[in-house]
Amino acid sequence: MSIDQIEKPTTLEDVEEAKVFLQSKLGEMIPTLGLILGTGLGKVTEQIENKITIPYEEIPHFSSSTVISHTGQLVFGQLSGKTIMAMEGRYHFYEGHSLKQITFPVRVMKALGIDIMIVSNAAGGLNSQYQKGDIVLIEDHINFMGLNPLIGPNHEKLGPRFPDMIEPYQKELMRLSEDVATEQGLNLHKGVYVGVTGPCLETRAEYRMMRTWGADMVGMSTIPEVIVAVHAGLKVLGLSVITDMCIPESLEPINIEEIIKTAQSAGPKLDKLIKGVLNRL
Repeated sequence: MSIDQIEKPTTLEDVEEAKVFLQSKLGEMIPTLGLILGTGLGKVTEQIENKITIPYEEIPHFSSSTVISHTGQLVFGQLSGKTIMAMEGRYHFYEGHSLKQITFPVRVMKALGIDIMIVSNAAGGLNSQYQKGDIVLIEDHINFMGLNPLIGPNHEKLGPRFPDMIEPYQKELMRLSEDVATEQGLNLHKGVYVGVTGPCLETRAEYRMMRTWGADMVGMSTIPEVIVAVHAGLKVLGLSVITDMCIPESLEPINIEEIIKTAQSAGPKLDKLIKGVLNRL
């Protein structure tokens, strides 16, 4: 990548413009928690009360989502007694969005006063102990996307030049999630997520490589958003739903419809876990 290819950084003016627009729609509603919903995992928004829905294309500096099963709108309201801002559908690098566009909503979350972000995704399972439909707490990640959303000039009001990634997923939120899962009788795993650009699925050799790195699941999202969230000072909880198994020795042709179906069938478990965590915050 040459210096000419580095995208212009997010400006305070862009963030402020989006913030002011959203506040004009929200009135006195002030969200304190952000929620990013992955492929097939948007049903929890149906349980939000006093709902205000705003399509992405109406919001200054937001892009449109083009992925199947991603609605592409912000949903504000109350869930388990908390006022939330939920992204019903996220952006992906493989759609042609830049990392600035992908992570811009996280900047807006921070500007609106949000201090905790819960991010979910559909992921392939590299750990042979997992099964389709399992939920995994992301305890750490490996950025194998080849890019970082913080490349370029840094604005100190948005975050430090060199943010520490020693704990991108907050341990306190992980412990809370484990307590809630135990109360619910949910078998909740913990694992390391490796992020790739997509859109093609990985080869057997790539899966073997990732497993030697200590990765437990692989997906095409989440990491840029988490990096920017940490840069902005947000506390992050990450959750993956295992939608297909990526074991090199028993690899089968991928079926996107089946992946979405698996994510949707596991959605109620994830929704219940998220609501339980919100109740305890």
